Amino acid sequence: MQFEEYIKFANDNPSSYLATVEDAQPRVRGMLMWFADKTGFYYNTGATKELYNQLQANPKVELCFFDPKTPNMKMMRVTGKVEFVNDLELKKKLVDARPFLKQMGLTPENPNLILFRVPKGEAYFWTMDTNMDPKKKITFG
Repeated sequence: MQFEEYIKFANDNPSSYLATVEDAQPRVRGMLMWFADKTGFYYNTGATKELYNQLQANPKVELCFFDPKTPNMKMMRVTGKVEFVNDLELKKKLVDARPFLKQMGLTPENPNLILFRVPKGEAYFWTMDTNMDPKKKITFG
């Protein structure tokens, strides 16, 4: 299976779950991925959020994408380490793509706007049909 299939699945199903660990306690939250491409899976948060503190303390994450339209409950899991992205041009595109950020007072130059990605790791698909099969993981990045 090619990484492009994973990118497409994430972009087609951007409502996802992101898991972190804080003091040995798992934390999971629903997140709207911004986009995925060959350089990784991109998200944003705020510098005042607990998520940002958790990612700074431990950059290891797991992402879970789910396609509710599939009859076999297809999911994709991604594990890797977060990398913070301080790219003004990308942040401009983010703010343009997500007008609610402007409404919150976040501009591309605002240090409270945190852009991050998972640039490398492992990924695999899961369905009810393959529930008991060994995981067929790919490595990316």
